[in-house]
Amino acid sequence: MGAYGDRADALERAFGPLDDPANPLGQDAILAADAAGRVPAGAEEVLDAHRFNAEFVPAELGGGLSRMDGLGRVLRPVFRRDASLGFGHGLNCFFAAAPVWIGGSAGQRAEVAGHLLQGRRVAVARHEVAHGNDFVREEFTARPAGGGFLLNGSKSVIANASRATGLVVFARTGEGGGGRSHSVLLLDRAGLPEGRLTDLARRPTNGMRSAEFGGLRATDCPVPGGALVGEAGGGYELSLRSSLLIRGLIPSIVLAGADTALRTVTRFAVRRRAAGRSPLDVQHVRDVLTGAFLDLLLSDCLALVATRGLHLMPRQTSAYAAAAAYLAPKIVAESMDEMSAVLGEESLARDGAYAMFAKQLRDLPVTSLGHAGSAGRQVSLLPQLPFFARHVWFNDAEAPAALFRPHGDLPPLDPAGPALLGDSDPLAATLVATDGLLGSDGLPGEAPGDRGALGALTRALVAELGELRTAFAGIGADDRAALVDPRSFALADRYALVLAAAACLGVWREQRSGGAAGAFLADPAWPTAALYRLCRRLGLPLPERPAACESRVLAEVLARLHGRRSYDLYGTGLA
Repeated sequence: MGAYGDRADALERAFGPLDDPANPLGQDAILAADAAGRVPAGAEEVLDAHRFNAEFVPAELGGGLSRMDGLGRVLRPVFRRDASLGFGHGLNCFFAAAPVWIGGSAGQRAEVAGHLLQGRRVAVARHEVAHGNDFVREEFTARPAGGGFLLNGSKSVIANASRATGLVVFARTGEGGGGRSHSVLLLDRAGLPEGRLTDLARRPTNGMRSAEFGGLRATDCPVPGGALVGEAGGGYELSLRSSLLIRGLIPSIVLAGADTALRTVTRFAVRRRAAGRSPLDVQHVRDVLTGAFLDLLLSDCLALVATRGLHLMPRQTSAYAAAAAYLAPKIVAESMDEMSAVLGEESLARDGAYAMFAKQLRDLPVTSLGHAGSAGRQVSLLPQLPFFARHVWFNDAEAPAALFRPHGDLPPLDPAGPALLGDSDPLAATLVATDGLLGSDGLPGEAPGDRGALGALTRALVAELGELRTAFAGIGADDRAALVDPRSFALADRYALVLAAAACLGVWREQRSGGAAGAFLADPAWPTAALYRLCRRLGLPLPERPAACESRVLAEVLARLHGRRSYDLYGTGLA
C-alpha cells in the first residue's frame, strides 16, 4: 500500500488546504465553479500532472492499478473536494474500462489503456442509466452488416459523452429481454464516419454540477466486427462482472465526501459563542458527531473487505461488494441528515465557512449512483442468501486475517476472476468466531462501565444471523416470488448490517494483533460503539449504552479535526 499512500498524499498536497481562502483550488474556488457548472480552474491540470487516469489502468498495461483497496484510497483526496472532478475526470473512465479489462482482447485492452495513459477519456453507454432522479430507459441497437454492425439509437444521459475518445457501448444485438440480448462494443470516435454519431444536449443535474452528463445518437453508424468485446450476447454478464470491481469503490467515494461534511460540522460545533458556550456542549450534537464518524468507519471496513476480497477470495466476494455499495451510501445519507440538523440554516449556505456541506449533500445521491443502483445491489444479494442459510452459516471457516489489514500485502488482481455468486460466507463466519473469543468478563482497555459490552453486542448479532438463517432456509433456490417479496429485501438490509459488524470486528481484531493503523483502531471503544449503533438500527436487545466508548470516539473526532487527519481507517494527514 506504500506506493498508493504516497500517491494519495502527493495529490492531497498538490490540491492544498481546502479551508485556505487564498488557495486557488480551495473551498471558495470549488464552490464558485460548482455554482457555475464548470470544473475548477487548474484542477484537471493537477490530475493530469499526477497521471490520475493511469490509476485505472492495470499495471501490466503500463498503468498504476495493482490493488483495488489502493485505488479506493487514491480516489479520496479528489472526492473529499469535488465529486464532479473525481467522477468526470477519472472514475467514470474506470467504469467504462472495466468490461474491457474483464472480457476484451489484448488489442482492445491496449487500445483503452492507450486512451487513458495519454490523458484521454473513455465513456460508457449502458442499456440502463440511473443518475439522481433521472431514470432513462433508452438503448442502442447493433445489427449485423458487412462483417460488422450498424449502430442505431440514442442515450440521453452519458457521463463525458462529448469529451470521450473511446466509447464502450452496451447495445441490443438479440431479440427479447433475455440475458443474451445485449453485447458490448468498443468504439474509437476518431475512426467513425462523420455525422453518424452525434452529441445530444447536456443535461443539468442537482448534484455533481460540473460533471458533464450529455447524450449520443447513432444513425446507421458502421462499426467494425473487431469492436465486439467478448462474445455476442455477453453484455449482461460483462455488466455483472464489472459491477464486482466497481461496487467496492462506492464506499470510498461516498465516505470521502462525508469526511469533508463531518469536518465542516465539527468545526461548526467547536466554535465558541459570546457566552463562552459552543454547540458541542449539547449532548445531541456530540451524539451526531460520534455517530457520523462511526458510520464512516463502518463504511470503510466494508470498503476494505469488498476491495481486498477481490484479491484474497474472489469466489466469495460478490455478496460483500453488493453489501458495501448498498449500505455505505444508505448510512452516510442518514448521517448527513443528522448533521444537517446540527448546522441548521448553515446547512443551506451557498458560500462561507460551512458551504461545503451543502455541496456534499447535493453530490451524494449522484456519487452513490442513485436509488436504482441500491435496489440492484440488494437484488444481487438475495439469490445468495438461501444457499448461505442452508449450507454455509455457522458451518464456514472465518475469513483470512489479511482481509482486514489496511496496509497488508495482496496477491495480484485478476479482473475476470471474481465469481458472480459466492460459494461461502467467511465474513459471517468471522462474526461467529469473534463471539467465541469474547468472554463476558470484558477486555483489556474497556472502561468499567462498558465491561463486557462488546461481547454482549456480538452475541446479539450472532443471534440475528441465526434468525436470518431460519428465514432464508425456507426459501427455495428457484422461488423467485419469495426473493422479490418486500420482506426479503428488508432481510437483505439486515444481513448487510450484520456484515458491517463482522467487518468492524475483523479490522479491530487485526489491529489488536499489531496492525499498523494506529492505537485508536486497536481500542475496543470504536467497535463497541459501532456495534451498539448497528444493533440499535436492527432493533436488537441492547446492553447499557457504552458512554465511555462513545466519549473516546468523540475525542478522536476532535483530535483528527485539530490534527488535520482524515476520518477513515487510515487517519492520513490533510493539507
